[in-house]
Amino acid sequence: MHFEPEFTADLSGFEGQLPLMPLDGVVLFPHVAIPLHIFEPRYKKMISDVLQSHRLLALALLRPERAHAGTPALHDVVCIGRITAEEQLAGGRYNLVLTGLQRAQLQGELVTDLPYRIGELKPLPDSYDPSTTRERAERHRELLTSFRSLTRNKTTDSLFQQLLDAELPLGVLCDLLAAALKIPHASKYRALSEVDVDARSQFLLTTIAELSMDAGGLGQRRRFPPQFSIN
Repeated sequence: MHFEPEFTADLSGFEGQLPLMPLDGVVLFPHVAIPLHIFEPRYKKMISDVLQSHRLLALALLRPERAHAGTPALHDVVCIGRITAEEQLAGGRYNLVLTGLQRAQLQGELVTDLPYRIGELKPLPDSYDPSTTRERAERHRELLTSFRSLTRNKTTDSLFQQLLDAELPLGVLCDLLAAALKIPHASKYRALSEVDVDARSQFLLTTIAELSMDAGGLGQRRRFPPQFSIN
C-alpha cells in the first residue's frame, strides 16, 4: 500500500492527543467543512482552549450503547478537524466552521481534570493499492457518472460541482460524495472507517446504486452555508 502525497493533511500542532467532541448522528469527513453551534459549558471550555492553541479537535460519532459509568461510548475511527472560522456569542457560546483534515484511530483516552474528554489518536491516511492504479481512473469515472445520474434532477451548489470537476484523488472524491449523500449516519461512518480507498469507492458505488433504485439521493437542496449542528 502507498499514500497520495498531494493531499497530505496539515496536522501542524498535533502531538498525538486531542479534545474529543462526541456527536450523535454527525460524521465529519476529511476535506469537508461543517458548521457547529457550541453551547454546553464543557464544550465552551474546550473551544476556548483549542482556539488559544492549535485549533484542532476530533469529532467522534456516538455509539448507540453506553459504556460503563454512563460515559457515552464512541466509535473507534474519528475525524481530526481544524476550526477554520468562529464567532463568539453571548454567554460564551460559539458558532464554528470545523474543517475535516484526516481520519484517526481512537486508541484510548487520557484521565484529566478537564470537563471534556481527551483522546489518544493515530492518524489514518488514505491507503492505495499500487496494483489497482489503472482501474482507479475508471472507478473515479464510474463514481462521478453514478452520482450525477442520481442527482440530475436535484439542485446542487456550484462550488460543489466545481470540486467534482477538479482532478481529485479517488479518496478525496469518495469523502466528498459520502458527505453529500443522504444516507444513514451508520453508512457514513462505514465510509469514514474504510482506509482502503478501493474498498471505500466500491462501497459508495453500491450505495449510490441502491439509492438510485429507491429514487433517493440528496433530497432537498441544503442551505449554503448549512444550518448549524448543535453539540
